[in-house]
Amino acid sequence: MSSAVTVSAATTVTEADTAKVEIRSVHKNFGPLHVLRGIDLDVRAGEVTVVLGPSGSGKSTLLRTINHLEKVDSGTVSVDGTLVGYRRSGNKLHELRERDILKQRTRIGFVFQNFHLFPHLTVLENIVEAPVSALKRPRKDAEAAARKLLDRVGLADKAEAYPKQLSGGQQQRVAIARALALEPGLLLFDEPTSALDPELVGEVLDVIKDLAASGTTMIVVTHEIGFAREVADTVVFMDEGRIVEQGPPGDVLDSPRHERTRAFLSKVL
Repeated sequence: MSSAVTVSAATTVTEADTAKVEIRSVHKNFGPLHVLRGIDLDVRAGEVTVVLGPSGSGKSTLLRTINHLEKVDSGTVSVDGTLVGYRRSGNKLHELRERDILKQRTRIGFVFQNFHLFPHLTVLENIVEAPVSALKRPRKDAEAAARKLLDRVGLADKAEAYPKQLSGGQQQRVAIARALALEPGLLLFDEPTSALDPELVGEVLDVIKDLAASGTTMIVVTHEIGFAREVADTVVFMDEGRIVEQGPPGDVLDSPRHERTRAFLSKVL
């Protein structure tokens, strides 16, 4: 049975026509906990948006609403002008069928904090699985593309290895290659380095920096302030389910306007 979310006609915003991602008045509750409290955010094509904030501020939940891993309670999320997870009927949004949601997700790559690789599959098989099963690509073509991706992330020699034989940094680079295998128009990263030993963080960030330089549209939830300063086009600071401040890295990180942002940065810089 489909679920419906009420939206106002005012959520149609024409001035953001060029945005890759449009988030409008998004609220999300987990029982009595109001996790997202009216989020509005645009992400332009080819840009990198870095989301900062303390634990529990709603960063990861926001990211998961973008590919409908979490259902919104009100508001809308659109990618390339198409609602994610819902179809509109009057002033109601009705949830799509699961197969249609899965089809949407093939266009939105998601890299998780803890890799989520299949332990029983080789590195190559992990990358090939989605293009073959979801996009129905010939296995030979998918394998050729996967080997190119492994070369891109510096792991060409690990195609036949299993995840348990890799370091955490290597596993995360495989996870990035797996996300890229579907050729998504948008990449989401949820704390991609937080599960790694400090000496392995750099190798993962280097891959993400390379993707940024190539013009990949990305939203990255992270605590890596140096990465945000170097790579982000826009830095978003969240607290208690709201966007407190957003803007170019130099403005938000060096001259924050809000006391809550200043207090957070004073503890992490």
